[in-house]
Amino acid sequence: MSYALAAFVTSLLLTWWFSGPFSPLRMHDTPNERSLHDRPTPRSGGLAILAGIASGWLWLALEGPVPEAVPVIAGAAGVVAAVSLLDDIFDLSSLLRLGVHLLAAVMLVAGGMALPGGLPAATLTVLALAWMLNLYNFMDGMDGFAGGMSVIGFGAMAAAGWFHGDGLFAAWAAVIALAALGFLPLNWPPARIFMGDAGSATLGLLAGALALWGVRDGVFPLWFPLLVFSPFIVDATVTLTRRALRGEKVWQAHREHYYQRLALAGWGHKKTVLAEYALMLAAGASALIMLYSYRAVVPGLIGWTVVYVLLARRVERFCPGQP
Repeated sequence: MSYALAAFVTSLLLTWWFSGPFSPLRMHDTPNERSLHDRPTPRSGGLAILAGIASGWLWLALEGPVPEAVPVIAGAAGVVAAVSLLDDIFDLSSLLRLGVHLLAAVMLVAGGMALPGGLPAATLTVLALAWMLNLYNFMDGMDGFAGGMSVIGFGAMAAAGWFHGDGLFAAWAAVIALAALGFLPLNWPPARIFMGDAGSATLGLLAGALALWGVRDGVFPLWFPLLVFSPFIVDATVTLTRRALRGEKVWQAHREHYYQRLALAGWGHKKTVLAEYALMLAAGASALIMLYSYRAVVPGLIGWTVVYVLLARRVERFCPGQP
């Protein structure tokens, strides 16, 4: 388990360093009218998470065989991390970022990370990966939120790999969860550091990539990662679809996500993020249960659809009108 310790400790120590006055990095997120925070905050925590992942994966590579999916995933993640870091520093154009995101998705598909079904399925996979990457970025707008989703989401995929008997998949997925866990203490509200685009966009790509890896190798069916990450997927997809139907620019910053509306309506960061953690844990736990109780899959997915409809209606009543 040395790889797990390496991932966690590297992330924890670098997050602490980058959040302090002696940090060598001077990237700050300055609040504006669309922000939920009220003071300039370092946004270099994603680099600590990525360093934690790199150290854990390097340890695994030195200890034993490297799954053939890993170099492909690492290469695509490196491309996304690089352009996202440049965006954190220089504020790149949306079109340039999207082009690089699609390139990374194509790299994964070309490397064997694609849904079965030929060219149509490959095209759908590319679009789905680009969307997963961006929605993770969109949802990284509240203290402790994206970090918690990473701990629970990648942790659930690691557990599925372990129960399936695929210890390699479980270990490589667990490293990501533990690197995110090392970041979380200083990202807990009130956050002393954010992960920035370098963290959120790369974690979004990794979520999609490991989901495809697990599906390809029979660790779990496609519905499993969709349910595990559904707290992010549903909120982002519903919110951005509604904005698109109103003719708004979906790529622009806003405060219309359900979690943002709850935080602004008086729940604040801590209460909202704890409620979201409960939702994430429930989704992850039920997905693991359903994975080994096939008769529960259809009723379970129907049940979760009903839950999300009811939750959305509840938030609409609690937070009426546009934020």
